[in-house]
Parts: sequence; C-alpha cells; structure tokens
Amino acid sequence: MQLTGAYVAARTSVALVVAQDGGVRWLNDAARRLVAPFGGTWEGPCSALEELRGMRPGARWTSVRWPSPVGGDRWWQVTCRLLGPGDPTLLYEITDETERHDQDLGDRAAQWRLSRLETLAGMGTWDWDPLEGSVHWSDGLLRLFGVPEGNGLDFEAFRAMVHPDDVPTVEAALAEGLRTGGTFTFTPRLELADGSGPRTFEFFGEVVVDAAGAPTRVLGAARDVTEQHRARQELAFLAEHDPLTGVANRRRFTARLAECAAEPHEAALLLIDVDNFKDINDLRGHAVGDHVMRSLAAALTARIGPDALLGRLGGDEFAVVVPGCDAVAGLALGEMLCDSISRAPINDGGSPLRVSVSIGVARVTPDVESSLSHADLALYEAKRGGRNRARMFLPDQYDQAVRRVSLLQRVAAALDENTMTLDAQPIVDLRTGAITRHELLIRLRDGLEPVLGPADFLPAAERSDLVLHLDRWVLHRAIRALAAPRARATGLRLEVNMSARSLEDDELGGWILALLDEAGVEPQRLGLEITETAAVASLDAARRLATQLIEAGCGFALDDFGSGFGSFTYLKHLRFTSVKIGGDFVRQLDDNRVDRALVTAVIGVCEQLGMTTVAEQVDRAELVVLLSTLGVDHGQGYHLGRPRPLTDLLSRAPRSASAT
Repeated sequence: MQLTGAYVAARTSVALVVAQDGGVRWLNDAARRLVAPFGGTWEGPCSALEELRGMRPGARWTSVRWPSPVGGDRWWQVTCRLLGPGDPTLLYEITDETERHDQDLGDRAAQWRLSRLETLAGMGTWDWDPLEGSVHWSDGLLRLFGVPEGNGLDFEAFRAMVHPDDVPTVEAALAEGLRTGGTFTFTPRLELADGSGPRTFEFFGEVVVDAAGAPTRVLGAARDVTEQHRARQELAFLAEHDPLTGVANRRRFTARLAECAAEPHEAALLLIDVDNFKDINDLRGHAVGDHVMRSLAAALTARIGPDALLGRLGGDEFAVVVPGCDAVAGLALGEMLCDSISRAPINDGGSPLRVSVSIGVARVTPDVESSLSHADLALYEAKRGGRNRARMFLPDQYDQAVRRVSLLQRVAAALDENTMTLDAQPIVDLRTGAITRHELLIRLRDGLEPVLGPADFLPAAERSDLVLHLDRWVLHRAIRALAAPRARATGLRLEVNMSARSLEDDELGGWILALLDEAGVEPQRLGLEITETAAVASLDAARRLATQLIEAGCGFALDDFGSGFGSFTYLKHLRFTSVKIGGDFVRQLDDNRVDRALVTAVIGVCEQLGMTTVAEQVDRAELVVLLSTLGVDHGQGYHLGRPRPLTDLLSRAPRSASAT
C-alpha cells in the first residue's frame, strides 16, 4: 500500500485545519467530524474557525471552548503554527478534550463536595503507604490539625504532634492493623500545629492487602472528638462524684463501703452532719451554703488520711469509711474532725463563719444498711448531746430507737383510732378570779401499758413529721369545740400549743383562718402558744405566723418565757399578745428576791409593749396574792384549776368566760 500525506491526513484522529487570510484552505476528515455532529461548520460568520482567530502562531495546547450550535460546550486542545518561514498560512492541530474536561470538572466538584462535607462533619480522610512511608491527608483534616493552607504534613511531623503519653498507643494500633490486615482505631491527644491547644481525635483505619495478604495501603478517617470526649469524662466523673463538692457520691461511697464490709479487716464508718446548716442557708443564702459544703469537703479530705474515702450522701451529710480501723479509732478520728472543723472559720467574703459538725461512728458490718443505720443512731446521740461532738454506736442506742419507733407508731395509731384526747386547764384573771380561757393539753388514752404522758411522746414526735399531724389534729379539734353550741353560748376561749416544726409550714396560718371561717368561730376565741425555744429555732417563721394571726384577731402567746438567754430580745422582735412567765421563776417567787426582780422586769416590759402576762405553775394561795400585787394579769396552775377533759368542759358552763 502506498502511503501518501493525504491518505494519512484523512485517517488521523487529530483535526487539521489550514487557514489563510481568514478562510479555510484545507482541512482533514477529522476536522469535519469534529464539528459536523454538532451542527458546526468551518466557514461562515459563526464558523468554528472564529473561535481560533485569537490564537498566535507558536501557541501550544491552548484550551479553547467552542459553543456548539445545538447547545452545550465542547472543549478543544489546540496548537497553532506557521506552515513555513515567512509563510502566513496557519496550521491548527485540534483534539477534542470534552470528555476529559468534564471528567476533571466532575472530579473537582466531587473533591470540593468532599472537602465541604468533611468540614461540616468535623472530620477528614488520610491515606498511608506503609511501604514508602508516605501519608496523604485531606485538606479538611489538615485544617483540623491546624496546618496552614498550602503546607504539608509528613508522618514524622504528625507523630511529633501526638501527646507523648499517647505515642505508644498509636504505634501499637498501627502495628496491629498491619499485622492482622483488618480495621483498627485509636484516640490520641494532638497538640495542633497552630498552637491552638490540645485536642482529642478519633482515628479509624482499614488496611488494604494484595493477593498474598501483604499490606499495600492504609485508608482511614479522623475526627475531632474533643467535646464528646470531655462530655464522656464529665459523665464518668458525675457517675461517681458529687457535682457540688467533688467527693464521692452516694453510689460510689456505698460501693466502697460494701467492699470494706467484705474484707477480713475491720473498718470504721463515720456519718458527719453539719450543725444548724439550715440557718446558714436562711441567713446567708444558698450560695454561701454551697461554699460551706465545698470548704468542709476540702477540710475533711485533708484530715481523714489517704486510705479513707469521703462521700456526700446528700444535703448537709457526709460520710467517711476508713479501712483497717476499728470503731474506737474511728471515734478518735471523729473527735479530731469535730475539733478541727470548729476551730477553723470559713471565709465566704464577708464575716467568717464558724461551723461545727456532729459525727456518728460505727463498725462496718457485713450488712451495709445496718452499718449506716448504726452510724445514724450514733449521730442522733451526738446531736441530742449538744452537737459539735462525736459518738460511737452502742447496742442500747438501737434499743432506744426501737422504743422510739414503737412509741411513734402508737401515737399515730391513737390519732387514727381517736384515742388521743384533749384536756383543758383554766387560765384565771388574778384580780377577779374569773376564768378567761383554757389551755388545751394533749393526752394519750389508748388503754395500753405503760401509760404515757405528753412528756413521754411529744419529744419523739417533735423529731419526726408526726408532730405536724398532731398540731393540725389539735387545732382542728379546738376549732370544732369552739363551734359547739355550749361553747358559743359561754364565749369559750381556747389556746393551743404549736411545735417549731409547724411554724415552718407556710400554709398553716391560712389553714387556721379558713377553718375558723368555715366553722363560723370568731378568731379572738382562739389563741396559739409557742415556746421560746420554738421561736428561736424558727424566728422568721414565727414572726410571719404571729403577724398573720394577730392581725386576723387571734391570740399569740410566748410560752415558758425566761428559759432562754435572749428572752427580752425575742419580745422586742416578735409580735405577741401575751407572755407566759415560766414556772421556774414563779414557784419560789415569795422566797427568792432575784425571781421577784425578774418577774417585775417582765411585767414592766410587757406593759410597755402592750402585752398581758400569765404566771405558770401557780400552786398555792400565797403566790396568787403576790403575783397580783406585782401586777401579773393572769395565772395558771393546780391551785387555780386542774386539767379536765375538754368533753367535760363542753358539757357544762365554766365559772366565767369573760374576756380581759
């Protein structure tokens, strides 16, 4: 076969176009095929040649966009050169690169989308060649690493970013992945290249192997999990620690207590309660209360020793378990803690706070709940003994607790079965001898042995919520009695004792007034009495209740006046209608000049404040004369009238029901 230039030109895939003076002089079949399928021509006003006119001779592989007449663009790679020296004829060599251009465009778009997705997801990809030791990081991952744009990162530079403690973990994970040919993961801390601080990353990798099972590439992804890692650490911490103080929480503490109970060596348990913590919250605010708890946790931790565990069981109660320590040594530790805490004031930015704690100590037994119960009983004894002290559990404390619980159950049953009754003792006008009102006294008449008086069950009731039930029960019975026909006819007046616990019931005053209104009883026929001790324990609550009831017309008396150190202070700051002078000042009034002087002072203060006075425990005629001479308004005691059942009082008229 004879090969000619025309033969070869007709069969080449490169389009050849010869142009001179703005027109086409010659072209090959490939040039025709280049434009014909798309409706194009090489000559005319909109010819394909128009797209090439701007090219200068000597230009090589210029990318030219040719808009097809039927729509869409074609991309050509074009060279332009002169056919010979001094010859103006131009030769264009053209190849169609549209498919490659579209592929490159798609690749760039995919790469852009991948980069954006990596950024949005906070992750990136990496590709490691273990044979050459080269690694390629995606742009998104380099940004996460803090690497400046345009810079690279080899494996050694990456290794230098890894926290020294985590390097062995990273190398072990990579080595294991290469050995097994499977997937792997590791979570190191990295010091970012831009110095923006350590971050935690989670790496995933998959080893690609050849037919022989040898690793050829490692493909992977990585993401910044700093926040998730921090959140997991915080959750793990909170699972075992108290969020306020940082010491062990109840869950972790009881688990450690169970471990000590299962060990052959002895262990001691200390329950620690902050004395009068409610007063700190009420007077200084809960922020100060929180500061006190944190300060105490730090102080206790510093003093209990490295083997002991301090936990917060809730509220203002801590606990310590000390392994290898018997109860006697635990008591010594408790006494040391009480002493050191009370001697170290807590500074909250204002005046220093002096805080004390009470501690109950018990031996850890195999029964964890029993251990806690024993320590709680010892803590109860420490508080009953005056607080700021430690007490060790003794068997008789359990017996006392059993009796106390049995006693409270008996009182609760008496309320339910209506075997709790009320007696009424008269309060007499010392000038006229007339009965002005009666004080109600609760009595337990359930027919069981031993017979119990108020002194037997009221102290126990006041340490539980049962006293709230008792107080409302008495008030309800009193108002119902005042609504009885004979009580209305005689103008009967009753006074009811209230506990300190009930004073803190914000709804009590409204409940009393609503009950009076419902029964149609005049408020001035009902009076409440609170002891000085109760007033001190709930000063603000007592003030609120007294104001509410007195303004409505009820009476409000301070009972057992003189039993505390600040008696006159309470008269100044609390609103009362009357003051009952304690029997300790009355019984020896005729023989004791000091008592007589104190009673005289009380009378003078009450006169200035507009309060009436009542002398308690008046047990003989001589006292009546003396009290009246001193100016005491009323008296109460066996000489003036013994208590009798309220039901008897309602069945007949009293000697007098005139008001003072």
